Amino acid sequence: MVIGDAGAASETAAAGFIGRIPVRNIWLLMLYASDLFRKAGPTRVDVERNPDEIADLVAELLAQAVDERQRRQLSLGYRTRSADLSRVRGRIDVLRTERRQLLARGAVACRFVELSVDTPRNRYVRGALDAVARLVTRPELRHRCRRLAADMQALGVAGVMPSRAELSADCIGRHDATDSEMLAAAMLAMDLVLPTERAGLRALPMPDREEQWARRLFERAVGGFYRTVLQPERWHVRTGSFLDWPLDWWSEGARDILPGMQTDIVLDDGRAGRRIVIDTKFTGILTAGWRREATLRSGYLYQIYAYIRSQTGRGDSLAEKAEGLLLHPAIGEMIDESISLHGHVIRFATVDLTADSGAIRGQLLKLSSQVENKTSADGYSPG
Repeated sequence: MVIGDAGAASETAAAGFIGRIPVRNIWLLMLYASDLFRKAGPTRVDVERNPDEIADLVAELLAQAVDERQRRQLSLGYRTRSADLSRVRGRIDVLRTERRQLLARGAVACRFVELSVDTPRNRYVRGALDAVARLVTRPELRHRCRRLAADMQALGVAGVMPSRAELSADCIGRHDATDSEMLAAAMLAMDLVLPTERAGLRALPMPDREEQWARRLFERAVGGFYRTVLQPERWHVRTGSFLDWPLDWWSEGARDILPGMQTDIVLDDGRAGRRIVIDTKFTGILTAGWRREATLRSGYLYQIYAYIRSQTGRGDSLAEKAEGLLLHPAIGEMIDESISLHGHVIRFATVDLTADSGAIRGQLLKLSSQVENKTSADGYSPG
């Protein structure tokens, strides 16, 4: 099924190119891949303001980052406190102790430093969750943001949200670098803008268009999208998983020279008992054929088939009916075709990177749904 797009020509004309691949807004890929800070020199960029799409997109990323950070424990920071204690801690505040006659009551005024989760960084994130929850359009996402903000407050993040200037004094060290993604998403939530590649008024570091980097970015963006958008209680998303060859025997040096098998993205749907193995390629999905005008790239087909077929018969029920998806960027036309081989559905599809964020979201979500209207070899469609 080749899907045409009435606005494809105008969108492609407005897009930039990485090699032969038209890309309207590489910032969107970087957002999903959490790679906003790759710098290649400052430039002036415009911003897109679409409150419905951008608020929901940024809220999803922020909620996912906070969820992961809470599972590992929020980062701690030192803060100075003053309190009347029954034992000495830190330095004694002699003036307050004498003025309040605390010694007569068996207490002493102290000033001390303690570790706490109530840091400017965490307070800023909690404030961003509260702020973006008022703007999102989906009720379940609004509830998730508010729940995460309440969880942070219950953990002790109860102070006033700092200003951006106050936050700038809070340096992220090497030991808590995992806060970078969460804090970047929180800042986006407070700004609610998505940079475009048109010239504008804002100066931001502009990513380069190195093709090798873009290939990796596309893979990470697709994986990040599914990890962010799919329901975590239903879907399990894995990226960069290594697979073993099902060898019956091998000669002495054979294992040392076998090529490795590493999947780009694996989606496990626990509710439906499905597994989707996704292999992303940053090239055109079709190439010139020997006897036909255009054909699928045979090497990619063999690769995805090896990924899914090699894992059967090993006691993994999801592997027995695993589906494969070869995902490419669209070049001029949209393609979504599928076949069935030995009980495994293999799908060949494209995503239009010249579309806006909402359209790209819809295309990727559609690809996680089951293939319908599969036709058998004799032309009978089971419906």
